[in-house]
Amino acid sequence: MLRIAVPNKGSLSEPASEMLREAGYRQRRDTRELVLADPDNDVEFFFLRPRDVAVYVGAGTVDAGITGRDLMLDSAADAEEHLPLGFARSTFRFAAPTGEITDIAQIEGRRVATSYSVLVGQYLAEHGITPTAIVHLDGAVESSVRLGVAEVIADVVETGTTLRAAGLEIFGEPILRSEAVLIRRKGVEAPAGLDTLTRRLQGVLTAHEYVLMDYDVPQSLVDAAVAITPGLESPTVSPLHDRDWAAVRAMVRRSETNQVMDALYDVGARAILVTSIHACRL
Repeated sequence: MLRIAVPNKGSLSEPASEMLREAGYRQRRDTRELVLADPDNDVEFFFLRPRDVAVYVGAGTVDAGITGRDLMLDSAADAEEHLPLGFARSTFRFAAPTGEITDIAQIEGRRVATSYSVLVGQYLAEHGITPTAIVHLDGAVESSVRLGVAEVIADVVETGTTLRAAGLEIFGEPILRSEAVLIRRKGVEAPAGLDTLTRRLQGVLTAHEYVLMDYDVPQSLVDAAVAITPGLESPTVSPLHDRDWAAVRAMVRRSETNQVMDALYDVGARAILVTSIHACRL
């Protein structure tokens, strides 16, 4: 039975469970459940703190898990990224009081506060920078400068509003661009069932990224229309009762739906319909 660790709380928890549910797996109905068996799919889910997921995966206690790329790297666990999952995206960056620091080289000899001390320490070491100290904090990192705990912070940045409110500004390149990832133990053979889990999750990702587009087009314009909607391998083209027309079906990126519809209409396509994809295998 494949053992999978899932975040039990926080921003990763609900999207991870929803993705697994879309992939056909049972998920808990009560947030107090810590273990959930899914015998129909031969898997067992363990709901753990997001920061602990990589530790359990790296130790081989569970076979795979879902966590953030930043959390996996900061854990220093014997785990590796297996599949990016496309949600909970974030950027990890340095910040300091406005106007004081413009380059990461200026971190040399300063104190850095962060909730990701391993990740930050490795990044600075790779760039040949030695801070006075890396101060580990579990939260409210942006307050550490005003309180005199540190001179620089390294934290997850979304809009930067919280940093500006604390009198801080971002500097340097991003330390890391993170997102939710499926992870596995490093250097061991893939456990039984991981391939199936991977295909299912990839199917969900594809279903989120693409829609199915159907339209009618004159036979004389099929080539021009198909050039707009080439599909993944090739679109389906079927004759209609009126032999001068054809019906075309193809997968189209969801983000490009309206632009593609406009282009098809300009070419001469009509009865253009868009349908969401709930699941797929490629």
